[in-house]
Amino acid sequence: MKASIKWTDGRQFVAESGSGHSVVIDGPPDHGGRNTGPRPMEMLLMGMGACTAFDVLQILEKSRAPVSDCVASIEAERADEVPSVFTKIHVHFTVSGKGLKEAQVKRAVELSAEKYCSASIMLARGGVEVSHSYNIVDE
Repeated sequence: MKASIKWTDGRQFVAESGSGHSVVIDGPPDHGGRNTGPRPMEMLLMGMGACTAFDVLQILEKSRAPVSDCVASIEAERADEVPSVFTKIHVHFTVSGKGLKEAQVKRAVELSAEKYCSASIMLARGGVEVSHSYNIVDE
């Protein structure tokens, strides 16, 4: 896996993934940025959220669960001192579908957290307290 990060100006960068996709990353104006994109730590948090949501959806689809929507809402806390690392991350899934079984959703969230989500498992092994919860919306 590869990526490149090209500085454009101020604190703005264009990040390009090895698969050829680009995203603008920027800082806040009080740090020399123009607020034209997410902050680097926000990108890390969004990447982790997408990684675990990807797993949950894939697991539910393989078990033929009738999923119509899945939202991972993430809240994180960071250390007050530099480096301002993540200390806690909580992911809450809202999974929607007609007749979803709680056991299937619970299992999908647990499997992602404990076995499949490389990003959240890596952060947890690095000392971040990562937790998960879910609720089901019957549509």
